Amino acid sequence: MNDSLLHALRQNFQQGNSRSYAWRRQQLLNLKAALYRHEEAIYAALSADLKKSKEEAWITEIGFVLSEISYVLRHLKSWMQPQNVGTNLLNFPSKSYLLSEPLGVVLIIGPWNYPLQLVLAPLVGALAAGNCAVVKPSELAPATSAVLRQITASAFKENEVLLVEGEGAAVIPRMMEAFRFDHVFYTGSTQVGTIIYQLAAKQLVPVTLELGGKSPTVIEPDANLEVAARRIAVTKFSNAGQMCVAPDYLLVHQSVREPFVQHLKKAIDDFYVSEAVRDYHYGKVVNQRQFDRLLQYLQEGTVLYGGSYDAPTLHLSPTLLADVRPEAKVMQEEIFGPLLPVLTWSKEQEALDIIARNNNPLAFYVFTENDKKANWWMEQVPAGGGCINNVSFHLTNHNLPFGGRGNSGMGAYHGKYSFDTFSHKKGVLKTPTWFDPAFKYPPFKGKLNILKRFMR
Repeated sequence: MNDSLLHALRQNFQQGNSRSYAWRRQQLLNLKAALYRHEEAIYAALSADLKKSKEEAWITEIGFVLSEISYVLRHLKSWMQPQNVGTNLLNFPSKSYLLSEPLGVVLIIGPWNYPLQLVLAPLVGALAAGNCAVVKPSELAPATSAVLRQITASAFKENEVLLVEGEGAAVIPRMMEAFRFDHVFYTGSTQVGTIIYQLAAKQLVPVTLELGGKSPTVIEPDANLEVAARRIAVTKFSNAGQMCVAPDYLLVHQSVREPFVQHLKKAIDDFYVSEAVRDYHYGKVVNQRQFDRLLQYLQEGTVLYGGSYDAPTLHLSPTLLADVRPEAKVMQEEIFGPLLPVLTWSKEQEALDIIARNNNPLAFYVFTENDKKANWWMEQVPAGGGCINNVSFHLTNHNLPFGGRGNSGMGAYHGKYSFDTFSHKKGVLKTPTWFDPAFKYPPFKGKLNILKRFMR
């Protein structure tokens, strides 16, 4: 890639072209219009890359981004206003406020599982905050990457938003070593996130890392088992389980294991046909490497349900696994596929010990009708976010931050949190000149008591 394109972004930002409300609003409107113009092309690309149906593509990709744009447009002007804060006695009668200023030129690196949404949703926040951006879609979703190239080319100038394609392992290090970005936003695996973090640290570049982890789901004896089964099934097997906030394993109280498993089997039967390869609503595994990895997991437990696959089309049916050993790979690594281990517990500490083997998950879910129990679980399990009697839908609420902690990432976005992620909060103190007391100036001898009074 020509480095002059990166420097053109820097020059455009330094000229102040991206700072105004009018520019930010127009960029978001341009992106919104481009998504509608390319709607059919997006459907075709997501079908080619992941066999997503139009309905799933709209809900989880196109519509998700459009909703984010609409929310940001409604609030952007107020977010840009200085935010008044209190002033201490020492600085009386000064005025204090926070000013949100753009960071500069940011780099957004997207994954392959939601290859449109997870590139464009962060971009919405970056543009709203007044930045120029480089976006790097995943090469593992080539059809969607090609459509994203068309979308960005039609919506932006190259010195506003630059799309870069190619193999990430080669392209990203070269860019980050040749050019200092003002922020790097990465969504993907913990392994690659560690590399991104190291590259950024060399130049003290701040990062947002949206990683993964093994998100547990606890089923209490008093849970509504039928509702729990349906809500778990619809989310876990969406996109063939290739979702960072999908339940990674279940922890079912032993007293309700059998009825819950029956409800879960019925829910899967209701949602998908028995041969998933022919199901319009059921996706495929992204590539052969991921498919082979998932097949290895099949050998690490007893298949309670599913387990069928079609290698030529990379389809693996929704599968429930039992008798999984804690040291098995399927319990050590993020599954990221349509396999769901079902574990049991009788005392809370048993479940907590299992969760602690992969602490700080991206999400934690609990199903119970008891508010006290629900709150107890939420307090006991450190996680990026979570739901009570629901799964994954916390990420659809613009008012909630979405992000991880520890091994599941750092930083957050969505709605106002995206704007804040791509902004710097500048603290400003404005002091009038009509009041200028002598006690603030040397000599200070004899002023100790009055200084103590003002600085309590």
